[in-house]
Amino acid sequence: MPDGSARRSGIALTEKQRIAWLRLIRSDNVGPATFRQLINHCGSAENALAMLPELSRRGGATRSLRISSIEDAERELEVASRHGACFVGIGEPDYPPALRHIDGAPPLVAIKGDLTSATRPSVGIVGSRNASVVGAKFAAMIARRCGQNGYVITSGLARGIDTAAHRASVETGTIAVLAGGLDRPYPPENLGLLDEITKGGGLAISEMPFGWEPRARDFPRRNRLIAGISLGVVVVEAAEKSGSLITARMAGDFGRIVFAVPGSPLDPRCHGTNALLKQGAVVTTGPEDVLEALAPLSQLDLFEPPMIEEPDAQTGAIVPPDDDDRYAIISALGPTPAEIDDIIRHTGLPASSVYLVLLELDLAGRLYRHPGGSVSIALPG
Repeated sequence: MPDGSARRSGIALTEKQRIAWLRLIRSDNVGPATFRQLINHCGSAENALAMLPELSRRGGATRSLRISSIEDAERELEVASRHGACFVGIGEPDYPPALRHIDGAPPLVAIKGDLTSATRPSVGIVGSRNASVVGAKFAAMIARRCGQNGYVITSGLARGIDTAAHRASVETGTIAVLAGGLDRPYPPENLGLLDEITKGGGLAISEMPFGWEPRARDFPRRNRLIAGISLGVVVVEAAEKSGSLITARMAGDFGRIVFAVPGSPLDPRCHGTNALLKQGAVVTTGPEDVLEALAPLSQLDLFEPPMIEEPDAQTGAIVPPDDDDRYAIISALGPTPAEIDDIIRHTGLPASSVYLVLLELDLAGRLYRHPGGSVSIALPG
């Protein structure tokens, strides 16, 4: 059984840094990976904001980059405060520790509820929105027993399996991960459940701005957070093409344990889970299957130093590569994803030069980043 008490480790951002971080992640063409590269190259979010126009210009941008203003960031922080929420940075004590270790971890997340839930070992439970009575009952049983054994239950607040898992673990602790802003739960019918979670010792978390209505492409981003927060993900009733399978794939990519509940081959809601079992997922016929597999992982130290930290001293000026080197790096790119290490070897140029040119292209909207860290270039068209 894991220690149910939350261990906290990290370095708090100053309010000035928090505003700069929020401005940077809300600026055009700045995602989590780009944010990290900007901090690495520029030394701080404040420096990065000042350098964005020049970096994007060097990347071949055809229009001015929209940079989030201080007023916009302060307004968003104020809205969060009015909703009883706050923004937590990746290196701060209340950031979910397992989430720090995934590729593309969000540098800032909005959190509402009991912050200690964020730092407890977690089990993810996902599945069909059109759940059967038996499937919902089984998900609730897994959630209840895992919660009684010290785990917080993480899910996506969707209908069906997600709802069953959340309801069964409100008393022991549950995390609702939202695809939209914290004030825009989906489906809207679960607004009452969300309120129950945040007031009952649980937590709601999102990387999206307040007021953001979730779109189809936002749900895979949410699924990545579910997989990243959890030590393992249990899939109960999932069709062949479903968001639950996306969550399971991401969990596997992140080194998490994937559990699947076998179901009737005649039920389309079970085709995806049965396929996961063929691919090596842990056969799950009861809570003990989950608890026994997770026991060694729950003792791992996930509370190591923050993964993005601004240095105390200002870094020196960045010396960009010359035109020949920049041309060599861009020429090495194509529409097919390539590993960055392969680009470095192919060009024979310093890694710092390659990363800087990729950063410039990214800010100019000319680079695609793919799962696993590979990149490709956007061809003119």
